Amino acid sequence: MRTSVVICVYTEERWEDIRQAVESVGAQRRQPYELILSVDYNPGLQEKLARAYPQAIVVANNHDKGLSGGKNTGADVATGDIVAYLDDDAVADPGWLEALEEGFQDPRVVGVGGRTDPIWASGRRPRWFPYEFDWTVGCTYRGIPPVKAPIRNVMGGNAAFVRTAVAEVGGFRSGIGRSVQGRKSRPLGCEETEFCIRLSQRKPGAVMLYQPAAVIGHKVSRQRESFRYFRSRCFAEGLSKALVTQFVGTQDGLASERAHAFKTLPLGVLRGVGQTLRGDVGGLGKAAAIVIGLAWTTWGYVLGRWRIKR
Repeated sequence: MRTSVVICVYTEERWEDIRQAVESVGAQRRQPYELILSVDYNPGLQEKLARAYPQAIVVANNHDKGLSGGKNTGADVATGDIVAYLDDDAVADPGWLEALEEGFQDPRVVGVGGRTDPIWASGRRPRWFPYEFDWTVGCTYRGIPPVKAPIRNVMGGNAAFVRTAVAEVGGFRSGIGRSVQGRKSRPLGCEETEFCIRLSQRKPGAVMLYQPAAVIGHKVSRQRESFRYFRSRCFAEGLSKALVTQFVGTQDGLASERAHAFKTLPLGVLRGVGQTLRGDVGGLGKAAAIVIGLAWTTWGYVLGRWRIKR
């Protein structure tokens, strides 16, 4: 099995993060077939990367500006059987690629996603931050099965797909995730959610697999540790989910979200209240954050659907 690893990059401000991401790929127990750095409309960064990493394939994004375009460019250039994506501010464990590839032993599997753990800039998780909302910082959250199991969609910063399947369904859709209409300050997402659902819809019987042995650490900046970012990310997720349901329908587009909202989150609130009663005041903060996060995500979705209907 040959795997092409793609890292999408866009700014020199993340040079140290990119360096660590590239080095973590080089330190894999099972080496990739090729490493592709997909640069999003930044010729200066592209030139600098080409000099620094002659062993890598450094290419300019030739699709729409943004993360989806960068991923599509990487898939276009890739020549491996599998195309694996790693965030530019993440560090892969040495067994990451080996574990992803192991997931494709079942021929029904077209996509594999790994476990993403937060690396907090402050050195520790904020006491109020609920595990159920780790998705707001691009990490695996409470509610995903703790063992290897089929899931609806994988998380885009730690995922791999059969390369031919990516091309077969038209790649990642622009207009959902980051850089939508130039609104870079709004932390939109869900491009991988829509892609995975569309892939499953067009290939009945295809399996998306969660592989917790494929571990990466994802850096969480101090700005993203704030409650202000948490709230804005929840709202943006609701807006993005509205766009997803426009393309794939509400039944598939919200199936996982309904289960999370009606089962996992109420249990999280009860857990937080229980922690508070046992003397941990951080539990009350977690319970309140769950309620507020759900409310803001729902509001974003409602507003997004209203805008679409207009």
